[in-house]
Parts: sequence; structure tokens; C-alpha cells
Amino acid sequence: METLQPEINPIAASDPLRFACHPQVPCFNECCRELDLALSPYDVLRLKKALAMRSGDFLKQYVLVSREQDQTFPLCYLSMVDDGRASCVFVTASGCRVYADRPGSCRAYPLGRGASLQTDGTIHEQLALVREAHCQGFAEQCTRTAADFLESQGLAIYNRFNDALLRLYQHPSVQDKSFQPSEQQLNRYMLALYDLDRFRQLINSGTITLPFPLNQQQQQGLADNDEELLLLGITWLYRDFFGG
Repeated sequence: METLQPEINPIAASDPLRFACHPQVPCFNECCRELDLALSPYDVLRLKKALAMRSGDFLKQYVLVSREQDQTFPLCYLSMVDDGRASCVFVTASGCRVYADRPGSCRAYPLGRGASLQTDGTIHEQLALVREAHCQGFAEQCTRTAADFLESQGLAIYNRFNDALLRLYQHPSVQDKSFQPSEQQLNRYMLALYDLDRFRQLINSGTITLPFPLNQQQQQGLADNDEELLLLGITWLYRDFFGG
């Protein structure tokens, strides 16, 4: 069966967006099937906490790690159910069972967001509207700006942590492919960004010694604040990969 490619067009934050998704929309849950759902570190942080799991256990049960040829760093994908439709492991007939902590790309749909780090440290954002043939949410009588839609979906906190990663992903030596991480560095990448519980344990036990003094927020990360620990992990990796 031929799969139709989605129509993708730029959209400004101030542009109107007519779209809504709820159980009464005929295609409800269809966007939760036949997809490759990449998970950001903050996605995993939210999901493992929602499920009351340790990060390592969550990774083993729900995540597929892929090292793709054109990517410097590994990609983490949410595992899908082998039901002939590659359904999300968290989707049910009544909707998403982790809805309050669903990944950022699920929240943003049908919008996609690209971000780039400018030389002055600011973030430049670009939005795109994704129209898939199956989606009937565009027929709903709900119109607001793209920015208002994203705000209503709770994207701000996700964007904060995803944007914090840009200094790793968009470092000049990553962009020009001159940086090729070693296996040890790739392991550190997965540890510090995705396996936060083990990262905390290794630091607190003295197995990992950080090469810089910790501020109050970073100390809170080592205590019990996963969000601050993720930011600490980004700082540690930047120092390890690029120095400075």
C-alpha cells in the first residue's frame, strides 16, 4: 500500500492555524501509528518520571538506539508495537496513556520546529506546517495563531532543554564533520543525556569526577533535580568534546 508523503510548508508564529485534535475527530490516534518517533533527552526525562522508572530501565524497555551514517551522535527512537501498523507503545483506544508527559514532537503536531543557535547566543526559530492525508483535524472549527497553539501544548519547557543542546549539535566542528566522537565519548553522550539516574549515581560515588566546580543549581541536580542534572550533563559533554 502506497504511503502518501505529507505536505510540508513554512508557517510563521503569527499565522493563523485551524486545527484541533480530540477523541471525536474521526482520525483520532492515527498519527500515533506508522511513525519513527525520535526522543530528545528531555522527552526521556519526562517519560521515565511519569512511569516511575529508572532511566536505564526505561531505555531498555522503550528505546531503540540508532547510529546513522550522517549523524555525529546516536538517535534514540521510541519502540513501537509489532501490530502490523507500528503503533506507539503508549497509545490506547481512548488515547495516549502518557499524555501529560508525551514527547515534544507529539505536542507540536501538526507543526514542526527547527531552531538554530546564532553567534550572539540567541535562538532563531522556524516553523513548518505538516499536512498528512489522514489528518482531519484541519476541518475543526478552532483557529488560533501557530504561536498560541504551541503555547497551549506546553512546548516552552521542551524547547528550553532542546535549545540547550544546540551548542553541542551545532558546534562548528560538528557542522563541518571534523569532530568524530570516540566510543567512550558516545557512551558518555548516552549516559549524561539519556541515563540520568546512572549519571547521578556515578558522580555521587566518585566514579566520575567533574573537571569544574558546581554551582547551586548543579548541586541540586546531583541531589534529586533531573532537569538541572540534564543541564549539567550538557555542560560536561561540551567540555569533554570541545574543551574550554
